[in-house]
Formats: sequence, structure tokens, C-alpha cells
Amino acid sequence: METINRAGDGINREQFQPVKSADRTLEILERLAESGPRPTLAELAAELGIPKSSLHAILRTMQRRRWVETDASGLRFGLGVRAVEVGASYVDSDDLVARLDPVLDWLSEELGETVHVGRIDGDDIVYIAKRESRHPLRLYSAIGRRLPAHATALGKAILATHLPADVDERLSFPLARLTANTITDASDLHRDLAATRDRGYAIDREENTEGIRCFAIAVPGRDRTAADAISLSVPIFRLDDQHQQRVVDTLLGAADRVRAPHFHHRAQ
Repeated sequence: METINRAGDGINREQFQPVKSADRTLEILERLAESGPRPTLAELAAELGIPKSSLHAILRTMQRRRWVETDASGLRFGLGVRAVEVGASYVDSDDLVARLDPVLDWLSEELGETVHVGRIDGDDIVYIAKRESRHPLRLYSAIGRRLPAHATALGKAILATHLPADVDERLSFPLARLTANTITDASDLHRDLAATRDRGYAIDREENTEGIRCFAIAVPGRDRTAADAISLSVPIFRLDDQHQQRVVDTLLGAADRVRAPHFHHRAQ
């Protein structure tokens, strides 16, 4: 029996038994959304523990509705165009993204660096909006990309708005190491989050991607905790002291804009 513990999901009972076929379909979609080579039917069946006959029927149904497609051989499965359409619809219909658009445009115009909006999901950050850098050498990213929250400025900006006990409950220690600079120790992370609260922004010092430094501010919710953040990502070879100060000052200017009364008034 699965326990549902999500606020605002419309489910008022604590115990809920998922529909098996729906659960399997979503599990397949989530697996196909992962990066890496497209899996075969046999690989999916082994990974997900679904009988091949049942899996084949689900995949063909999903393929007919354009949620799944195969490669040229017809043997390997990946997400179909319908998944792209629905993912884009999620972003297009998100009220916060719409309200942040002018802020993101302003940041992009002022600095010409890569701008992201990230939303926390479990212990990860998911990119839900971006503005590309004007520079030829820049951070590669894509809407929908998922990264560990502890290794990103976006994630640390959000986590810093939550109580330490809530952070510990959300994350699993020791934390995964992505680069030599990734923070993996709980005490070190909490010190970093305390510094984030003091200065008003988070810093990713090549903790997620070598050669890239990121700065982020939280977008506070109604209870002042955050689920979303805005970041600027800059290759370190372009980040001298003067440019870093300009990045920080501009990002703090964006923080003033999203904390202004009229911004939250439109959210209601």
C-alpha cells in the first residue's frame, strides 16, 4: 500500500493503491526520459520487472498515440513527439514562468549569459525555463534537464530557504559527487546554505560542471520558502572580478524585482 503525502493533489485519503497499468505506463515514460542509449524491449523488461508480453502491449499502445517511438531498426524505444508537446504545454501554462519572463529577458539583455529557472523535485532540480547566452562558448542545457539540487546554485538557493531538518529529510547523505568541487558532506552543505542566506544568493563553484560557475537567487513562495530559483551560468575563463561583481549585482537586482509587492500580487 502506497502512502500519498502531497499537499494540494486533491487526494484526501492517506492510503492509495495505484492502478497497475497506469503505474507501469508512467514508469516506462520515466525510464525513457533518462539520458543514454535507447533501451530494447528485453532491456526494459529486465530493468522494470514487467513481463515482455505486457510490456510489448503497453509500448505499442504508447507508440500508436505518439508517446513512444522506435529507432530505424524498430528494436529500440524512446520518447515520442507527444511527450515533447505535453512537456512544452506544462511550461507554457505555468503562471510563475509567465510572470518571470520579463525578469529573465532583462537578465539576458543586461549580461548576455545563460539564464535558467529551476524547480525542485525531490532531491533534484529541473530546468523549466532558460535564456541562451549570446557567447559562442556557453553552458549546454535543455528544458527538462534534471540535476542534483546539492550540486547546483539553483538547488542551494532553494534549499537555503528551508529549515535544516527539512533539507536533511529531502537529501540522502553522503551526496553524489559530480566534480572534484561537489559538496558531499552534510555539515559542509549546511555551512554553504547558511552563507547563501547571509549574502542573499547561492554559488556553484564548478560543483556541477567543471569550468562553469553559477549564481542563483530563490523565488520565494507565499510562506517565504521557495520551490523555484533563477540562475546565471558563466564560464570561469570569462569571470574576472569585475564581471563577477556585475553578475552578482544584476542578479540581486532581479531578486528585488521578484520580491516586489506587485510581482506577488499578480500571483494571487
